[in-house]
Amino acid sequence: MKITILAVGTRGDVQPYVALAKGLQSAGYEVQLAAPTTFVSFVTGHGLPYRPLNADYYQLMDSPEGQALKSGNPIRVMQHMKTSVYPIMRRLMDDSWAAVQGSDAIVFHPKVLVGAHLGEALRIPVIATGTVPLLTPTSAFPAVGVVNRDLGPFNKFTYAALGLVTKPFSGMIEDWRQEKLGLPARSSAVKGLVHLNGQRLPILYCYSRHLLPVPPDWDESVHVTGFWVLDEGATWQPPAELQAFLESGAPPVYIGFGSMIANDPQTTTRIVLDAVRQAGVRAVLASGWGGLRPADVPEGVFLLKEAPHDWLFPRMAAVVHHGGAGTTAAGLRAGKPTLICPFIADQPFWGARVAALGAGPQPIAQKHLTADALAAALVKATRDRAMSERAEALGALLRGEDGVGNAVRVITQVVKVAPVSQSRAVPQPTTG
Repeated sequence: MKITILAVGTRGDVQPYVALAKGLQSAGYEVQLAAPTTFVSFVTGHGLPYRPLNADYYQLMDSPEGQALKSGNPIRVMQHMKTSVYPIMRRLMDDSWAAVQGSDAIVFHPKVLVGAHLGEALRIPVIATGTVPLLTPTSAFPAVGVVNRDLGPFNKFTYAALGLVTKPFSGMIEDWRQEKLGLPARSSAVKGLVHLNGQRLPILYCYSRHLLPVPPDWDESVHVTGFWVLDEGATWQPPAELQAFLESGAPPVYIGFGSMIANDPQTTTRIVLDAVRQAGVRAVLASGWGGLRPADVPEGVFLLKEAPHDWLFPRMAAVVHHGGAGTTAAGLRAGKPTLICPFIADQPFWGARVAALGAGPQPIAQKHLTADALAAALVKATRDRAMSERAEALGALLRGEDGVGNAVRVITQVVKVAPVSQSRAVPQPTTG
């Protein structure tokens, strides 16, 4: 059986799907991973067949259009939709259709808006996924990235925002259905992102119930599997300079903001360096946000180009980052106190969850980031013994989960019970 995985976004979005693809491959499935062209070597380097999606998220976020999207200003966002976002989405839809040809099942990231439409056209099983619990309404918490405070019984109503986000693309999708899929513009089978033929698609969420409990009002179509972890650190060899720095003193803190690009990198860098000095800690600084040159690095600070988080984070005293789901998982799995300094989207939500569990200080939004606030949080993260113990206990729980294995078992169940008319039946692999 051939399964095509459609994954879109940053490294943090794509990496869990590489882990899932490898798990499916080990279970005996024929798997191919479609992802942005930025990640071709990353995907093929893990021995996975690759299909291109020409949707460069990094280029978008670094552009004026991307800065408008990050600002959260709806007027600026709409000004740039037609010039940048629409063409990217159209290419993504076309490439997704090309990628799934010959497939027996589809697993898709929600940023691929047409996953259910592809399943309708090919009459094959479709499985929705997410790193964030945004696809399933609940009263337990508001729509992640939409509202950042608990509204109690009104939480469920905030999920209507998902339809508002996708509505601007409805006309494009209708045209595309006719031109590419040969289907009527309006579908009688697809409703929203996750309904096909009157049924809710199976949904896999690749985060841990230990970080966020499963709401009691979700039905059996929703599966919280645990994090999909890609083990890269086992064979990675650090550069001699990094190894020497780690061995030269107390464990440092990690500070990095992933793919997020600060509006003023120089100011962000000055804030971080001042906070490190005030807190009296050593630090490993990821160079991703810019604004820092090797000549500027003070004593006790190491400027890092790249390193697998699963190798690096266990060697840290604490981790500070933007709050992407993947980086949050890596820090917590390492059992380290985690401080999240969120920019946008789901990042404030994960920051609040970490703090609520006592595994890190209260998050500091990027717009409120100051040297004094960051220094105080660094002191707490590195010297509060109770916080360190809670972080380690949570890490032990997360390390005990088999998120990929759980996801593979659900996918196997889904494709086995799919009607013959919706799947080219072949002998099913075993999952061990």
